Amino acid sequence: TANKELLANHGAELYEAAEAAGVDLLFEAAVAGAIPIMRPLRESLAGEPITRVMGIVNGTTNFILSRMADDGASYADALAEAQSLGYAERDPTADVEGFDAGAKAAIIATITFGARVVAGDVYHEGISGITVADIDFAADLRHCIKLLAVVERTVASDGGFQIGVRVHPTLVPLDHPLASVRGSFNAVFVEGGAAGDLMFYGRGAGGRPTASAVLGDLIDAAGNLRQGHSASISALERARIAPIDDVTSAFYLNVEVDDRPGVLAQVATVFGEHGVSIRSMEQEGLGGEARLVFITHAARERDLRSTLQDLRSLDAVRSVGSVLRVIGD
Repeated sequence: TANKELLANHGAELYEAAEAAGVDLLFEAAVAGAIPIMRPLRESLAGEPITRVMGIVNGTTNFILSRMADDGASYADALAEAQSLGYAERDPTADVEGFDAGAKAAIIATITFGARVVAGDVYHEGISGITVADIDFAADLRHCIKLLAVVERTVASDGGFQIGVRVHPTLVPLDHPLASVRGSFNAVFVEGGAAGDLMFYGRGAGGRPTASAVLGDLIDAAGNLRQGHSASISALERARIAPIDDVTSAFYLNVEVDDRPGVLAQVATVFGEHGVSIRSMEQEGLGGEARLVFITHAARERDLRSTLQDLRSLDAVRSVGSVLRVIGD
């Protein structure tokens, strides 16, 4: 099947039914189209201690962000072009708000870590709030913006194993392999222990790429029938999901303030009070205002949220714009 929503919400029941019947349940086409990622995660990398998987798994949003970065198109114009080319639906919500990528993230997490993750477990943010100014600031910082699905193995406060699974716009360094993925193409970046880093790249949607993946599954199923065995997935325990407030990331913040003495010190004090360390800061004058662009060191989501709340309460802060996560640190 290529039905990602079905697998992301009811995969466990399907896996159990397939195992009970002694038949295959194959779904290479459900994630990233023609890119062979499900089979490598299930088979080739089954013994690999994978720590994190990051993917550009929605071609619509990658096309939109690429047009904004390459040609200076507004979000609205890039979306309209994607719709005219058939990359986006008339109602693009599932794509641009991260629901489509979230379903794929749930499937990737389930197969990668061998624990049941459903679509409702996935924290998601979309790209509809991304502006050309964000794209330009990212470029000045030698980053680009991508909508990433991220699944990772983390350790809880009690020492137990938990899975972080989320979808959000992310600043990606230009020297990272995912930064080179343009247009409607997809890519999945796997961080392993013994194998190191691996990237799978190709067309993530469309009739022919999807048909290629489905045909590969059919050939696998036919071979298994001849040999008298199946590639079913054993019943999986429910995953322990890492709360988003406990997830650690570096952050990009765009803050507009009054351009007068002492304001920067006030802003920096708020960061310090919440234990959020500033890695870099750029300032741009805007008449009587100034735009401050910060990159932080790694911080917990809850600490960053508290920082934002207190920043917004400062009289000198006119607005807090985009807040995006950053790969690295």
